[in-house]
Amino acid sequence: MELRQLRYFVRVVELGSMGRAADDLGVVVSALSQQISRLEGELAVRLLQRTSSGTRPTEAGLAFLHQAQLTLRHADDAVRAAQQARLSGHVSVGLAPSTSALLALPLLRAMRERHPDVRLRLVESLSGNLAAMLATRQLDLAVLFATDATQRWSVQPLLDERLFLLGARELPGLPREPRVTLAQLAGVPLVMPTGQHGLRAILNAGFARAGITPDVVLEIDGLAVLMDAVRAGLGATVQPGAASVRLPRDCIVAAEIADAGLLRRNLLASLSDDELSPAGLAARVVLAEVVRELVRAGDWPGATLHES
Repeated sequence: MELRQLRYFVRVVELGSMGRAADDLGVVVSALSQQISRLEGELAVRLLQRTSSGTRPTEAGLAFLHQAQLTLRHADDAVRAAQQARLSGHVSVGLAPSTSALLALPLLRAMRERHPDVRLRLVESLSGNLAAMLATRQLDLAVLFATDATQRWSVQPLLDERLFLLGARELPGLPREPRVTLAQLAGVPLVMPTGQHGLRAILNAGFARAGITPDVVLEIDGLAVLMDAVRAGLGATVQPGAASVRLPRDCIVAAEIADAGLLRRNLLASLSDDELSPAGLAARVVLAEVVRELVRAGDWPGATLHES
């Protein structure tokens, strides 16, 4: 199997036509078709289906496409690294909004300082969306709150986050103690993420154990808008400590949730080591180091490093 064959196959799939791909690659159609046939012969499987309207991948071709794209990207990164004699390439990192609020800027600075030739793409989305992107190799690594055991990922526990009640000082009925239980939140108007959000599932289970039904007055999945609503006094919220950096300390009351076991674990998940590019491996190391530095410096509220 040759890299040339992989490039030919990927371009045919991208353009949906043998003729257009041949023109784009600067080869004749017969030569392109011959290379694709050799590739299919070596794999003993049909990768492309020719139709009157064009060429499209078979199910086997779709499965092969993701790996072919990954291989070509790694090959390109290796060429650039060899030409520049230092680490280069690109890496995609996913962070949830609450994590991004605290980790994104230090990570960007650390990568620029330690690996200036690595192009970093940062994606902010819900943990479930990031896991789906990692599964389809749209991301190289991500900080998640749950992982799929069926995926062949490398997973490293990073830290556990305690949760905090956050609310505007003028909000009626807001507890003023430094530590509160979920039972004390009965009757407190709450602004919460929707049911598809992992944090909501943790809190729903906690409220159920406490034997109360929370007074959810607003459901908002966007962290920035949710925090705007809290700051405006429309309700309080329960969030990990990292999210509190988006709120001004002078007008917000923050109280740690004291219920046992009410934690959110942060996991550093990445493609397996044999799939991860050198740039991805370097970014994974830097991200873990930045997290440790933030926690040890006391800059990550309510965070405890995982023992491993």
